[in-house]
Amino acid sequence: MKKFLSKTGLGVAAVFTAAALAMTGCGGGDNGGGTDGGGKDAAGLSFDVAKDVALTGSPTFDKIKSSGQIRIGVKEDQPGLGFLDAATGERSGFDIEIARWMAASLGVAADKIEYKSIPSANRETALANGDVDLYVGTYSITDKRKKLVDFAGPYFITGQGLLVAKDNTDIKSEKDLDGKKVCSATGSTPIQNIRENFPKAVPVEFDIYSKCVDALKGGTVDAVTTDQAILLGFASQDPDNLKVVGEPFTVEKYGIGVPLGDTALRTFLNTTLTDGGATWTKIYDATLGKSGTKVEQPKVDQY
Repeated sequence: MKKFLSKTGLGVAAVFTAAALAMTGCGGGDNGGGTDGGGKDAAGLSFDVAKDVALTGSPTFDKIKSSGQIRIGVKEDQPGLGFLDAATGERSGFDIEIARWMAASLGVAADKIEYKSIPSANRETALANGDVDLYVGTYSITDKRKKLVDFAGPYFITGQGLLVAKDNTDIKSEKDLDGKKVCSATGSTPIQNIRENFPKAVPVEFDIYSKCVDALKGGTVDAVTTDQAILLGFASQDPDNLKVVGEPFTVEKYGIGVPLGDTALRTFLNTTLTDGGATWTKIYDATLGKSGTKVEQPKVDQY
């Protein structure tokens, strides 16, 4: 993650991430209050469940077809992307809708999805061990990770940003991190970037981003860093105490994680994304796009 944004890339990422500003949130496995494939979910969306799916050579799909269910790893503490409402038990956000779409394309209705909250550091292990069939949760595609898992996508592009206390005047951008305690999730791309490219910053790690936000509110860290789309969601929940500063300073391409070597499944999901531009747009408009921002679906990388 040493790739920094050009002015053009910065503008693209800013457009993507700014869309999350208007979004707020509507442990183990659950079906997240999904529909049965016919009704609409919290975002007003429903997906046609494919019949007689022709997908050979995928051990993951064979397991899904045999069980009649799919297990998808997600995040549940990221408003606007992957969020679990503790009161209603309902999941919402752009990533959740992408997950439901992929499941439907594989012939699995929403009420047959088992969502599993997996911390960033455990994503590769969860896929390798078969704990989840797919992972859809702000999962940045990197060359290092591609040695451990396969990725379909990208389905979204954003960039790393900074969240600070509303009254903080010391940190205005990534240039002001020397000597500052900067928190992110263990195993995430952002914390790796802080360690590699900001050696004078003091990295602090928790298993999930919401704990970093709690530490920021409690004054034990100076900043939280992750993809700006996520940070804007947190800031929108507590605008009196939190703010996002600066501009995105990396390029992050979100992919759908699948078990390493399952080329057939990766190719199938890539085809779903490539041929489903209209569906992607509906998902975006119903979630992050509620800010009024219009963006284009990223081009799929058929590696």
